[in-house]
Amino acid sequence: MSLTKDNQQILLQLARQSIENGFKTGHPLSVDLRDYPLELCKQRATFVTLEKNHNLRGCIGMLEAVFPLAEDVAENAFSAAFKDPRFPPVQKSEIDDLEIHISILSEPEPISFSSEEDLLAQIRPNVDGLILEEGHRRGTFLPSVWEMLPDKKQFLRHLKNKAGLPADYWSDTVKVYRYTTEMFG
Repeated sequence: MSLTKDNQQILLQLARQSIENGFKTGHPLSVDLRDYPLELCKQRATFVTLEKNHNLRGCIGMLEAVFPLAEDVAENAFSAAFKDPRFPPVQKSEIDDLEIHISILSEPEPISFSSEEDLLAQIRPNVDGLILEEGHRRGTFLPSVWEMLPDKKQFLRHLKNKAGLPADYWSDTVKVYRYTTEMFG
């Protein structure tokens, strides 16, 4: 499902308003779904990525569709600005320098593979976002991460690290799911 340009702009504005609301109240913007087009009220999983001077400044999202799209964007924009544990909270003085990117995720689908080599052969660079699971450990990379890690092997090694596993880890119980995103900003 592709969003219209108007609905993309509505979500980008909503993300910025939710961050601004965070400065005033310490909470995300409360969303009244009656104020939004039906397309933005459907349950969808999103990630909101904040960049400052082309450097990551925060990124938070959900892999499963739990909330209506507009609400998910408001929550994740607030969390990306104020709750990403990798960064200090965004300061009011930074708001004009922030680039906001929204990624709307497709439903993750499992990839069947017999080995790490088989998995690598099936991964589609610049298309697939991946979720890697091993026991209680889990990590994901959005498709946009391919820009920084264009090599499949490196992409997978870094994803394992993100999941808390050694880069050269492999077992027959590893599960991998793929998803695509509609990204705009």
